[in-house]
Amino acid sequence: MRILIAPDKFKGTLTAAEAAAAMAEGALRVYPEAVVTSFPVADGGEGTLEAAVASGFEERVNAVVGPILKPVGAAWAIKGTTAVVETAQASGYLLAEPSSENSLRAHSYGSGQLIQAALNAGATEIMVGLGGSAMTDGGTGALRALGLKLLDAAGNLVPLGGGSLADVVSIDASELDPRLANAAIRLAVDVDNPLHGHNGAAYVFGPQKGATPADVERLDAGLKQLATVVAAATGVDIDVPGAGAAGGFPALFLAYANAKIERGFDLVAELTGLAGALEEADLVITGEGSMDSQSLSGKAPIGVADAAHARGLPVVVVAGRIAVTVAELAAHGVVSAVSAADVARSPEAAMAEAAKYVTLATSEALNGI
Repeated sequence: MRILIAPDKFKGTLTAAEAAAAMAEGALRVYPEAVVTSFPVADGGEGTLEAAVASGFEERVNAVVGPILKPVGAAWAIKGTTAVVETAQASGYLLAEPSSENSLRAHSYGSGQLIQAALNAGATEIMVGLGGSAMTDGGTGALRALGLKLLDAAGNLVPLGGGSLADVVSIDASELDPRLANAAIRLAVDVDNPLHGHNGAAYVFGPQKGATPADVERLDAGLKQLATVVAAATGVDIDVPGAGAAGGFPALFLAYANAKIERGFDLVAELTGLAGALEEADLVITGEGSMDSQSLSGKAPIGVADAAHARGLPVVVVAGRIAVTVAELAAHGVVSAVSAADVARSPEAAMAEAAKYVTLATSEALNGI
C-alpha cells in the first residue's frame, strides 16, 4: 500500500506539513506496512511557499520593508531559474494590526523587494502566491520597489498605501526594472474578484483588514483611479477577474510586467510535481481546516481529489470540519470522510488539540473504507 498524503493547511491550527504528519500517524496505525509520502499542497495563497520547499525548492530569507514600513525577514524559495514568492511573507496581515489607519497605509513594497531578490538570483520565472495580505494598494508598492513612480498633480511621488491612490494622475515607468519585461511573473490566485467595485478588493476584503465603510469607499475610489490612469498610459484594462486578489496585487503587474493570472492550485501542482506523486500512489488522503462549499469551487484538497479520481485512485478526506454532503464529496472520488470536530465531539476540542484529533480522524476514515 502506497499512500500519498496531500493536505492544505488547517488554518489557525496546523500548517500543511503538520497536518500531513498527523495524517501519516493515523494512516500507519491502520496500515503499519504502508509506504507513506507527505506532500503538502496549497491553492496559491498562504502555504504556497511551504509546499514549494517541501517539494525541493531552496528556502531563502531577505530583510524587506513590511506593510507598515517596519523591517521584516521574509522567506522565498528558488529552484533552478524558478522562484516562489508569497505576499503573506512580506506584506501579510499578520505584520500589521487591522485598523482604519493601517488599512490605508499598508503597502506591498516588501513583496516587490522579494521579486527583485529573485531576479537578482537569476530567476526567469517567478510564481507569486497571493493571499493573507494587509494592503489594498493594487500592487503599487511592489512595482515601486522595482522602479515605477506614481505621481500626483504636482509631479510629486504619491505616498505608499492604498489610501493615496486617488491622488495618482500619472505613472513614470522610465526607471522600471527592465527584467520584468522578460521574466514570467505567474500570479497564483484562488478568487475571481475584479480590482474595484462592490465585488472588488476594497469592498470584499478591506473590512477584514480594519477598513471602515468610509475607508472602503476611499480605497475603492483609489483603485478605480489607478485603473483609469493605467488604461490611459498603457491601454491595458487591469480591472479583470482575479485582479482583486491580495488587495489588488495583480493589477499593476498586468500592465507593467510580463505577468498573467493563473489558478493557484494548478500552478502549485505544476511546480511541486503533484502528477508524478500521484503516479506512485495507491490511495490519497487530503483535507483542510474547513471543507465547505468554497472547497468545492476549486480549493486545493478538491483539486487533489479530482486529480486522483481521474487516475482511478480512491480518496480519503480528513478535515477540521466538514460542511458538505457525502454525495458532493463522492462526485470527486472521495470514498471516506471524517472531521476532527466529529471525533473530538466539539469544534473547540478539535482546535485545541488539532494534531491529536486529525490523527484519530484519519484512522477512523481509513477504517471506514
